[in-house]
Amino acid sequence: MFLTDLMSFVLTCIIMVKSAETLVGSLSRIASYFRVTEFVVGFMIMAFATSIPELFTGISSAMESTVESPKTSLALGNVIGANIIDLTLVIGIAAILRRNIKVETKAVRTDTVYMFLISILPLILMIDHEISRIDGVVLLFIFAIYVLRLLTQKGRFREKIGMDISRGEFHKNLILFVVSISLLFISAHFLIEYAHALALELGVPDILIGLLMISLGTTLPELTFETKAVLSEHQYMALGDLIGSVIANSTLVLGLTAIIFPIQTTDFVLFMTSAFFMLTIAFLFMTFIEAEKHITWQEGIALIFLYILYMVVILTIRSLEAVQTMG
Repeated sequence: MFLTDLMSFVLTCIIMVKSAETLVGSLSRIASYFRVTEFVVGFMIMAFATSIPELFTGISSAMESTVESPKTSLALGNVIGANIIDLTLVIGIAAILRRNIKVETKAVRTDTVYMFLISILPLILMIDHEISRIDGVVLLFIFAIYVLRLLTQKGRFREKIGMDISRGEFHKNLILFVVSISLLFISAHFLIEYAHALALELGVPDILIGLLMISLGTTLPELTFETKAVLSEHQYMALGDLIGSVIANSTLVLGLTAIIFPIQTTDFVLFMTSAFFMLTIAFLFMTFIEAEKHITWQEGIALIFLYILYMVVILTIRSLEAVQTMG
């Protein structure tokens, strides 16, 4: 049963990633058909499209939660794990491939500060061991403020008329958009089911599965997009996607999830440890961007090793908890 659930979980992750990639591509082409600016295309990718796997996972976990069997800790673990992966593995690999990601634009450097401050908010709200529906409204309000701030700064994205898209190709991408959204929703439902089953079979809390397994699957769209962006000299789009994803995960995803069903976790030690790592990594990333105005390939390697350290610490804590339980 365990191997069947594990294989089903991996297959569901693959379907989710491919659906997200199709969604990003179809959104860009639909935007190009309407001759919108690069800002709009970039914003759809940065603040929404690449965070859709996390969003659908959160919504599914909330919809399937009951008072007797809450599953929203999967969403909490997924968001924290995804933010850590975005700020270590994803940007680290991009920095190594690009050798040196320079950040000379003040607006992007300022956004890293906003990202750090916003990522602290859900952790503060979780101090009472719950992100309530009211807390969810607060998080959505913060996301709305961030969106409005971006909309008032269109000038920092150059105008760019997109590719010439025929009416036939537009209709094709519209169909792809609907199909990919549907597949994402369905795969998110099964992802939660298999993840919860694996947690029960392994005897571990749901948040651990979210931190270490679901987050790896849901961050693959960011890795794909940002790698392609830095290699094609669009490092600001890559950084924008990274910053937008962390902010959207911390506000939009957790906010909607909490409104549907309050977010709780039964393992507060794992949560606090992961939260500490996330804030430390976010602070380091902000320092690299704000103070040094670049991320070198050496810093990229350091960030990747920081993720490995995080994995070792989390698994060690879980092992000690298991020993204490058995004792």
